[in-house]
Order: sequence, then structure tokens, then C-alpha cells
Amino acid sequence: MIPTMEIPVTRASRSKIDQVDFQNIQFGKVYSDHMFIADYDGKQWGDLRIEPFADLTMSPATSVLHYGQSIFEGLKAYKNEAGEALIFRPDRNAARFNKSAVRMCMPEIPEEIFLGGLRELIELDKDWIPDREGTSLYVRPFMIATDEYIGVRPSQTYRFMIFTGPVGAYYSKPVRVKVEKQFARASEGGTGFAKTAGNYAGSLYPAQLAAQDGYDQLIWTDANEHKYIEEAGTMNLMLVIDDTLLTPPTSGTILDGITRDSIIALAQDWGMKTDVRKISVKEIVQAIEQNRLTEAFGAGTAATVAHIQAIANDGIDYELPPIENREFSNKVLKALDDIKYGRTEDSHGWVMRVD
Repeated sequence: MIPTMEIPVTRASRSKIDQVDFQNIQFGKVYSDHMFIADYDGKQWGDLRIEPFADLTMSPATSVLHYGQSIFEGLKAYKNEAGEALIFRPDRNAARFNKSAVRMCMPEIPEEIFLGGLRELIELDKDWIPDREGTSLYVRPFMIATDEYIGVRPSQTYRFMIFTGPVGAYYSKPVRVKVEKQFARASEGGTGFAKTAGNYAGSLYPAQLAAQDGYDQLIWTDANEHKYIEEAGTMNLMLVIDDTLLTPPTSGTILDGITRDSIIALAQDWGMKTDVRKISVKEIVQAIEQNRLTEAFGAGTAATVAHIQAIANDGIDYELPPIENREFSNKVLKALDDIKYGRTEDSHGWVMRVD
């Protein structure tokens, strides 16, 4: 149950919604009318409010710009046939957000503020949730350090915000990925499990190099030996080999994906064998060569399920089975969508309604 909170609201003088082409929504380009804000004064969270979506003004000395104390989450809201707003597993996002906060030496945000602010914001901007298949309202909570201070120490003040925007598909087609063996996304003892901005900044250059060679994303490998797979771009990597769903365990280097967790739960509901363990690149290549690997996909909030068309390793492109033949990933994508859009029973209690 998402808590109801009394939060002061300053409404936008005029909605921008009539300027949006909801038949052609670009991912991450359009933003709704309002945003939720809370400030941390060094002791506690306060000054909760909802304001019109607007630019931020900050000092050039603001510590987030220099020392990278910045974390975020990503989740989605959907609309069912009755017009209700449905939010998928926001409690898990709140918990993961605070796990990131602890690692980045930032104050945890009380769950009632995270979920309560989210609820009020979604209720206010519910008309922004698109109702076409494959669309949703993307929700971006984030926190930044706000001290105006040039010195290497944790900030004493912070700002937490949530804004939203309608989105369509993240990937318009199956992706081609390359096994990355030179660069590393994360190492043990680092921040790989946290959703912090620096993790993504460090991934951009290797991904750009891969794109120049015709690949959409990377499969990251362990930083020590580059023998074991980790994430697929910004998603968790999942494979079907010998009718078993395989995925690496979440760890200090791999994000604890909420979509990943949901897919494992559904697979187990259906009686499918699941195996969460370290997976080597060599094992994947052998499974492809022996026709035992039937499906490979990335799992994440933005794409839900992103089919992998080909995997490149050591200069060889391995083409994977046709998308239409992938029984499990197509089934689980439909099952998740049916839950998110309220078309089927939510036996796990994953969806939270905003009336």
C-alpha cells in the first residue's frame, strides 16, 4: 500500500501535455508537468513539495559536480483499462535506492517519503501515462549532494527529487552485443551494485567503441580475469541453456535487478529450472556452438526484455536463434506486461494502484 501524504503542491500554470505526440514518443525526451522535491538539512528530511517541472539552479561549487555523490532509480507506471495508474514494484526501488545511498555515504530516504511523494506526483500527472501497448510513464527518482563546498568529504546537505515522462520502447529491435574484455564496468569492493552516476559515465567510452564496430551494447566481464559474464550493458543478462534459465548472481559488481528478480520468480512459478551462478564466456560460446543456447536477453526496467540477436567474442559473431522461436523470453515478456497493465491476476502483489 502506497502511503497518502499531505504535500504542498504548486501547479503548473499551463500543462504541456497538448504539445506531446503520444503516437510517437521518444524515450527520455519528454517530461511531465510536475516534480517532487525533498531537502536534507544535515539532520533530517523536510520541505516536501511538488512544483512545476523546471531547470535547477546551483552554485558552480556544488559538491555533486565535483565529487559525484549522485544516485538514481528507474521505474514505470502504467494505465489499466479502468484508467487507474499502476506502479510496478516501487517498494523494491525504494529499498535499492537506500542501498545505493549507504554505499555513496548519502542519507537514506524514508520509504514513506519515497513512496508517498511518488504516489502524489503520479496522481497529479496521471493523464501523462500513455495507454498504448508498449508505452508507460517512466519515473526517475534521484538524489544529489548540494553543499557549496570544494573539499573531499561527504556533503552535509542533499536534495531528493522525482520527475516523470511518457516513454515508448527503449530498443526498437533485437540487439547485437560484444563481450568486453579490455574495459571493466566494476570491480569487487567498488560501486557496481549501486545505481550511481559514475558507474554509467565509466561505461560510455567502451560502449561507444563497440558502437563504432556495429554493436548495440556490451556484455561486461569480471574485472580480474575477463572470464565470467556480468551485466549486459545497463541490464542483467539472462540465458536459456538446456531448457534452464541461467543468470549470474547479484554481487558487489552486479546490480540487483528488479526485472531480473521478477523473471526468476515467474520462471519458478511455471516449473522451469533456474540456475543462479557464475557463468563463463567459454561456457556460453560452447553452448552456442553445440546449439544448446536457445535464448539470450537483457532484463531491465527500461526495456523489460531486450532480445539479443548476436553475441561477438574474440572477433567472432555468433548469431542466435530467431526471436519468434524463443519460447520463454516471449512468454515472460507477455506475462510481465499483462501484470503491469492490470490484464491478469497479480499473484505476487507487485503492482501498486494509484486511485
